[in-house]
Amino acid sequence: MVKAIRIHETGGTEVLKWEDVELGEPGPGEALVRHTAVGLNYIDIYHRSGLYPLPQLPAIIGMEGAGVVEAVGEGVTEVAVGERVAYAAPPVGAYAEKRIMAADQLVRVPDGIDDVSAAAMMLKGLTAQYLLRRTHAAKAGETILVHAAAGGVGLILCQWASHLGARVIGTVSSEAKAEQAKAHGCHHALLYEGGGYVEEVKAITEGCGVDVVYDGVGRDTFESSLECLAMLGHLVSFGQASGAVPPVELGLLSAKSATLTRPVLFHYTQAREDLVAMADELFGVVAQGVVKIEVCATRPLAEAGEAHGDLEARRTTGSTVLIP
Repeated sequence: MVKAIRIHETGGTEVLKWEDVELGEPGPGEALVRHTAVGLNYIDIYHRSGLYPLPQLPAIIGMEGAGVVEAVGEGVTEVAVGERVAYAAPPVGAYAEKRIMAADQLVRVPDGIDDVSAAAMMLKGLTAQYLLRRTHAAKAGETILVHAAAGGVGLILCQWASHLGARVIGTVSSEAKAEQAKAHGCHHALLYEGGGYVEEVKAITEGCGVDVVYDGVGRDTFESSLECLAMLGHLVSFGQASGAVPPVELGLLSAKSATLTRPVLFHYTQAREDLVAMADELFGVVAQGVVKIEVCATRPLAEAGEAHGDLEARRTTGSTVLIP
């Protein structure tokens, strides 16, 4: 038996239960991982609330973790017993002391990166990697807009994009978060309350607009994101922290011949060679100091409900990590 956070129904933080669960042995192609750190992400809230329905209940939620391989099943060559590993992959199940994972979803953690950082960086960092390097490859001289620039993904996006030579404009919810964003590569940090940042973006870009908007907020920012785009601009809508974006009239894009994308991380990491290459690049920029992984808080895994509450109320910056 191991301890885990499990939900029997969807709803608020009260549905998160700290329970004993059975754990078997790894089968062919599987590995048993003892978690040392578990990442907290907005997708966990989507699963808990039912916004993203799970295949069945009860379920252990969580998509990201780091730890040590304790056993492997037949045919496993990707990892070995005793190795430090991390992952950001379906299915859910990270909110547990131990879990069995498909070995081909695990990556080895380099010696220079500690477990807490690894758990904080995998989902958010791989998200930043595919957004900046594949969905819209940010280039030197471009101007980009990052919503929630002081959040876990936002801080990584700002640092990495600035390193690539882009001019970074970010939106944040407070002056304190503005200072944090600017300390992490954001050249202009704007308060998004009331949508007044649209005019500020136009002023900063001398009326041209931005080349790309990376929008993980969703409903509350979608229309203003379109307004901020330059001609031929690209809106990358990769999350919906404020709620789902309503149905879109494609004619809205024609005013600027804009493009709209709704990418999903796990489509980019389906092939193991892609996953390993993306993780290697992420670990590389962290090891070089190009990207600093900001862990704003650690909490016992048993207190996942309080951690969810803080994230939903926007009381956090950077990443929160849960410790089993």
